[in-house]
Order: sequence, then C-alpha cells, then structure tokens
Amino acid sequence: MEPKKNTQADVSRNSSIYFAVGLALMLLLTNLAINYKTYDKSAIDIGQLNLDDLDEEEIPITEQIQTPPPPPPPPAAPEVIEIVEDEKEVEETVIESTETDQEEEIAEVEEIEVEEIEEDIEVPFAVIENVPIFPGCEKEKGNNAKKDCMSAKIAKFVNKKFNTDLAADLGLSGKQRISVIFKIDKSGNITNIRARAPHPGLEKEAKRVIGLLPKMKPGKQRGKAVTVPYSLPILFQVQD
Repeated sequence: MEPKKNTQADVSRNSSIYFAVGLALMLLLTNLAINYKTYDKSAIDIGQLNLDDLDEEEIPITEQIQTPPPPPPPPAAPEVIEIVEDEKEVEETVIESTETDQEEEIAEVEEIEVEEIEEDIEVPFAVIENVPIFPGCEKEKGNNAKKDCMSAKIAKFVNKKFNTDLAADLGLSGKQRISVIFKIDKSGNITNIRARAPHPGLEKEAKRVIGLLPKMKPGKQRGKAVTVPYSLPILFQVQD
C-alpha cells in the first residue's frame, strides 16, 4: 500500500540539521548580546582641537636698558722732545773681516799629542787569565795552582793575625761568620776593603787584618794589569 503523502514534503526528514543551524544562530546572537557595549558620546575624544578655547598668551613688554658708553680717555699730554746739541764725538767701531786672502801664508799647525787614559778594568778572580801572585807563590806552575796557593796563603795569614778572643770580649758566642770583600788593584795594593759581621767590632778587626796583607804582583788580562776583586769568608768558633 503506497503512502498518500509525498516523501519530499516530509518536514521531519531534516530536523537534525535545522536544529543545529538554529542552535548556532542562537549562540551567535547570545554572544553578540553579551559583548555589546555602549559609550557616552560626550566622553569620546575624536582628536579635534578647538582653537577658540585657547587663551591668548600675553607677551610681557620688557624695557631695554641702554648702558651709556664709557667716557673717552683724557687726551694724552704731548711728549716733550728735548733737543740735545751733538757735541760729543762718537767713535765708530770698525769690524774687520776675518776672511783670509789668497796671498796670505797659512801657518802650519803643530801636532797635538793626545794622552790615552787607561781605564780601571775589573776582572773577577775566577776568570782572570793571570791571577795575582801572593808572595811565595811565584814558583807555582799554572794559573789554577797559583790561585790555590794564593787562597791558602791568605787564609793562613788571616788565621794568624785575627784576634779570635775579640768575639768573647764582645759578649758573642757560637759560630761567627764574617764576609770580607777587597780589591787587588793594578799595582798589587789592597784597596776598597769592606766587611759584614754580626758586630761592628768584628768588622773593624777584619778590615784591620786584610789591610795588613802584603803587596802582590797584580793580575793581568790580555797582557795588561787589571784590578781583581776578591771575597774571603772568615768563620770561627767562640770558645765558651
């Protein structure tokens, strides 16, 4: 049996689509109604500038004070020129020319002797070519043998001449060390004696003993006599 109504005229066929479209429209209208705002027209600033409302700025009129110019300086008194009679005769200085003439004979210049000043050269004792020779070491052969002989002779001389009782008299005890430095100049003499010790009395005694050393044969470097520095440590024990 066929239905009497046309199937295309059935409204309920697309009811779900109509419901979804209607729901979407309602949500859109509700959102617009919630977010809708109104503003007071008087509070809206459209950025117009009314020039009639501005107050006219009054510019104060200032009076310019004119400073009077300074008074002109008084006229200078005319200088009085005194005319002096020219009675004195002034002698004129005649400057003679220093240039020579072709006919003038040239005097011969005598030879000038220039003296050579010998420099005081110092060569350390350890590297000198020819060591200073202490009296009694002349027969030693070789530079090293003469060095050993000189050192032994100086040590023996100092041990003999030094007053070892001086340390006890000064109230010192234990080991005493004195450092002595002196120079043997190019004439073989002892010069520039310096000493360092725990007590000034020991320094004085060390200088005295070194000053008693005999004159030596000076050391030589490249065949010329030179100054040779020499250092000597003095060490002794004070007997309690």
